[in-house]
Amino acid sequence: MSTAAGLAVLVAAALEGGLGEPPTRWHPVAWFGVLVGAVDRPWDQPLAVGALAAAALPLGAAAGVGTLVVGAGTVTPILGVAVAGAVLFLTTSLRRLLSAANAVVRDSDRDVAAAREGLLALAGRDAADLSPGLLRSATVESAAENLADGLVAPLGAFALAVVLAPAVGLPPLPAAAGAAAWVKAVNTMDSMLGYRSKLVGTPAARLDDVVMWLPARVSALLLAVIFLDWRCLWRASRWLDRVPSPNSGWPMGVAAAALDSRLEKPGVYVLNADRDLPSVAGARRGIRRVGAAGVLAYVVTGVIAWS
Repeated sequence: MSTAAGLAVLVAAALEGGLGEPPTRWHPVAWFGVLVGAVDRPWDQPLAVGALAAAALPLGAAAGVGTLVVGAGTVTPILGVAVAGAVLFLTTSLRRLLSAANAVVRDSDRDVAAAREGLLALAGRDAADLSPGLLRSATVESAAENLADGLVAPLGAFALAVVLAPAVGLPPLPAAAGAAAWVKAVNTMDSMLGYRSKLVGTPAARLDDVVMWLPARVSALLLAVIFLDWRCLWRASRWLDRVPSPNSGWPMGVAAAALDSRLEKPGVYVLNADRDLPSVAGARRGIRRVGAAGVLAYVVTGVIAWS
């Protein structure tokens, strides 16, 4: 489809493998979060304000990124590729996810207090009373869910835009980078505002549900491929009604089935209920498989972009 887009995927993968994420204060997603934070306050019409924000902020992020890539490309095509690759890198997360997850699993067997504190970087739940097994469960759940949210979704948007952009008269590389930024912006808004207590975040949460429908299922498929276990997809499908999210149950359910472990968020859901919580070895295996699925996602994206 686009040699430039394929090279941009290589740039993103190289940056991910070599650097990991930049510090928060230098991360453009954190800067975008400042804009989202301005929406997070009482409004007379919270749903209307939330709908306007959910439409305008991600679109503004996509337009800004696309314009930046176009401008860089007018200087030299190589610069355009580099900027697009950097954008894709900044909208994805794998190395940091794996590092944080492994740290929690390690500490769950040595220093439960440190594991509980470390979990805060992965999962938005109260970890104060979680046992070592529940800490490992939360870590595997978060790794599987974030595979979809933090990697497959922006990579998939990038690949889809490369394929579809020429049909609507858009240059593939800027469109692809803008699509990845749009998805990341939607997911960021959901993570910051998508709580039942915040009506202003309801439109962003519903939009995120739609956007994540396909990435969650693709992530489940990638995990099944990496685990070499197709039956885990069928087993996961039986537990979906136990998870409030319409999407996250897929990758989490596949992980529970393939690891033959119980994954549990106390008071909310239990997956594979008749099995034990993950051991240290089982949780580490799950994290490694998430990492391998992430690498496979990069490979598939590169093939689509370059073919």
